[in-house]
Amino acid sequence: MSETAINFKEIPAAGTAPRPNRPRRAIWAVALTVCLALAAILVASPRVERMYLRQAALDDTATLHLATQVLRGALERTEALPTLIAQRPILRQVLSDPDNSGLLPYTNELLRQTALSLEVSDIYVMDIDGRTIAASNYRSDRSFIGQTFDYRPYFRDAVDTGMGRFHALGTTSRQRGYFFAAPVVAQTEIIGVVAVKLRVDVFERTWEESASTIMVTDTNNVVFLSDRIDWHFRTVAPPPIGTLDQIIATRQYPHGLLAPLSITTRPLDEEAGIERIRVDGDEDMLRQTGLIAAPGWRVSVLTPTAPALQRAWSAMTMVALVIIVLGLVAAALLGRRARLIDRLAAERNLATLLEARVAERTRELKTEVEERRATEDRLRATQKELVQAGKLAALGQMSAALSHEFNQPLAAVKNYAENAGTFLDRGKTEDVRGNIARISTLADRMAAISKHLRNFARRPQDKTGPVALRPVIQDALELMATRLRGAEVVYTPPEGELWVRGGRVRLQQVVVNLLGNALDAMADHPAPRIEIDVTGDATPQISVRDVGPGLTEEALAQAFDPFFTTKDPGQGLGLGLSISYNIIRDFGGRLSAENHPDGGALFRVSLEPATQQSAELAAE
Repeated sequence: MSETAINFKEIPAAGTAPRPNRPRRAIWAVALTVCLALAAILVASPRVERMYLRQAALDDTATLHLATQVLRGALERTEALPTLIAQRPILRQVLSDPDNSGLLPYTNELLRQTALSLEVSDIYVMDIDGRTIAASNYRSDRSFIGQTFDYRPYFRDAVDTGMGRFHALGTTSRQRGYFFAAPVVAQTEIIGVVAVKLRVDVFERTWEESASTIMVTDTNNVVFLSDRIDWHFRTVAPPPIGTLDQIIATRQYPHGLLAPLSITTRPLDEEAGIERIRVDGDEDMLRQTGLIAAPGWRVSVLTPTAPALQRAWSAMTMVALVIIVLGLVAAALLGRRARLIDRLAAERNLATLLEARVAERTRELKTEVEERRATEDRLRATQKELVQAGKLAALGQMSAALSHEFNQPLAAVKNYAENAGTFLDRGKTEDVRGNIARISTLADRMAAISKHLRNFARRPQDKTGPVALRPVIQDALELMATRLRGAEVVYTPPEGELWVRGGRVRLQQVVVNLLGNALDAMADHPAPRIEIDVTGDATPQISVRDVGPGLTEEALAQAFDPFFTTKDPGQGLGLGLSISYNIIRDFGGRLSAENHPDGGALFRVSLEPATQQSAELAAE
């Protein structure tokens, strides 16, 4: 089939050429629109940044509330503990007799157990001079016992007002904590003070899991808590006048670490209370602040601005890309329209040429169609010949099978007829009738076999259904009785009837074939023996074993192939096992061959189970 290339450039244009200026102007208009849209995005970028920053800060509002509530709850739970602990009589006893060597160890251990159960850092008892008499950390290398804390405000406030509170860095433990204190009163007289220390660095460990930074500042603008260790004890603003002297006097913080933390602030959203800050000149963050009134703490959540700005610019970049893509698509469509207009004139000039080419091509197609029809006719004829050849081959195989299947029943008929003549000579009429009945049964059986084997596809006409195994095996043994006279047959019928799925005549023929093969295999054996075993578990099974020489590897591999036989020429066609195999497969079962461990060949017929009820229903 030939092809003709058409060169559009060689075809002269007809009519008036279209003016290309209008599409080009439209393309320039699209480009200008895209540029203006991109400029609008740049102008609106600060507003978009603020929107994403505000959203990022609002996303951390829950973090601020949670941190504030956790701190407030921990302080409120601990606040009442000193007053409750101070009421214990043993504390009054140990303060009244601090040199009691038997009472003091018990008090220390009691305080230790109490601290563990209340999950606080330390509990210690001071006398009226501030000297520690007993402490829960008496086992520690940095025990408070013997230390004097009268310089701490919580001690003085507990003695003066009945309640003391203070947060500071421990001078002995070097651990930050919040201290609550209450007086120990004996008959309206204050004889000592009980202090409870709550460690606060445990809160910082949970804050480290957040992407934001959390810090807590006190009324002196000192960072007391933060998940940023380098910010501890730094000031976010100049401390009030006189504060530094007070910090030194109470030893609240190490004054050498009170370096300013450079923070520049500008409001981002006044209504939401969000500030945009820059820390130490390089970290840009958003700050939201909550208040814990009792200790005078300000809890701040600092949200990095970089992720929010990145999302804002990603969104703007995406919008810009969409605008650019839309502009390119519009420009491409306009350019395509311009090229389409240019080609319209050339296509009109091609009309005549194309009509001629179509006519020529139509003739070529008609020729191809005729050639294809002739090829299809030849293909159909060839297919018919192949089908006929297949039928003839199958017919030849079935003819050979028919000859094989009739051989044994005819031999049995002959034996029964000869026996009948003998019985007539002896006047045994009943035995003659029995032989005639068996001959009639075998004739019916040969008719059924002939009917089955006439089927071209080798599928029998009798229906597959529930079949009882005992009658099938018994009939097969009676059919083979003449040939089995010289062999020992070991067979114990099952106690209960076994029902399987199959056809009685065909299943009987399989058993006959297996018995015949067993006899043939033991032709030279001095004491032929056949063992028949029937089992009825989940899969009913018939086993036929001989005591012959067994099967070779080649025989095991090809035992069920058509026309394969180990017998001498003229003794068999090699179709018995092949036909039996296909019969059992039609029943949904399996026929297998193997060598018995004690010698001889063993054939197993596995069948699908059935029930007597299903047989009765099938009969109805």
